[in-house]
Order: sequence, then C-alpha cells, then structure tokens
Amino acid sequence: MLDFVIWLSETEWSIALHESLYLYPWIESTHVLSICLFFGTLLFVDLRLSGVVFNNISISEMNRKVLPLTLFGFLIMTVTGFLLFYAIPVRSYQNIFFRIKMLLIVFAGINAFLFHRRMSKEAITWDINSSIPNSMKNRAITSLVLWATVVITGRMIAYNWFDCDMQPQPKWINTLTSCEVDYSLFEGIDGF
Repeated sequence: MLDFVIWLSETEWSIALHESLYLYPWIESTHVLSICLFFGTLLFVDLRLSGVVFNNISISEMNRKVLPLTLFGFLIMTVTGFLLFYAIPVRSYQNIFFRIKMLLIVFAGINAFLFHRRMSKEAITWDINSSIPNSMKNRAITSLVLWATVVITGRMIAYNWFDCDMQPQPKWINTLTSCEVDYSLFEGIDGF
C-alpha cells in the first residue's frame, strides 16, 4: 500500500493540488464546513432517537426533514476528504491519527447501517407509541461518540507527533504508521 501512495503522491494532479495557493485551502475549508453540516444534523437525529431532546417531533418527521441534509453533508465531506488525502497521500497514510479516523469511520458506518436498517422498519411504530427501544438509544449514543471521535482524530492529523521524519520513535509507532526506518542510526538510544 505504501508503494501505491508514494506513486499517487508523485502524480501531476496530486502535486498541483498540494501546492495550490487557493484550491487546497478552499477544499480544506469546504471539508470543515461539510463536517459541521453532517455532524450538526446528525446530532439532531441521534439526540431525538436517544430520547434526550425533540421528543415532541416524530422520528419519521425528523428523518424526513434532517436526513437529506445529513446525507448531503456526508457526500461533500467524503469528496473533499478524498481530495485532501489525494493532495498529501504519503503523510496521510503514515499518520496514526488518520488510520484511527479511518477505522472509526468504518465502525460508525457499520453502526449507521444497522441503525438505519432497523429504523426504516420500525420508526412508524415508534412514532405511534413513542417508545424507542433501549438498543436503538444506545446505537444513537454510540453514533454520537464515534462521529465525535472521528472529528477529533481528524483534527489531530494536522498535529501529528508521530511523523516518519521525526525519529527516533518507538518501534511500535513506526510499525503502526508503516515508517521505513534504518534503526542502525539509533543504536544505543532507549527503545531501539
């Protein structure tokens, strides 16, 4: 995989995007704004499903009004996220916070899939008797925690204390981030 991201970083478009004076900052800003839209609207739905707020609005009505905005925010967030990765693929790939973020996105996606699959079948019942199962409330809270952690780890990507060019680092960090290190340069240093 490292060979692929190195090749990707050497493509003309990747270099141009990374070195762009205006385009890269616009993409990054759009990414942040789309995160706000996505997470902000997701917050409404998950808080409603957890029973914390908006209990006077039916779940079906909340979903009908809010989920299209959530999906739009997710789409823009995903496209701009891919472009940000494309601009600096090696640094992103070797960033431990990026890897944690991607893993959390997978977990959040699985949670969302299971959550919405059940909600699409049972939301009308919940509207009628105003009773949301505890398992769904827990999934809503799990969703909030996962996506909040995705946002936090995404922000930490910019402040990576574990870049491959910041050696010496513990071997387990280098292994997790796929850093290729000549350890003979660091003989005699603790941890090597």
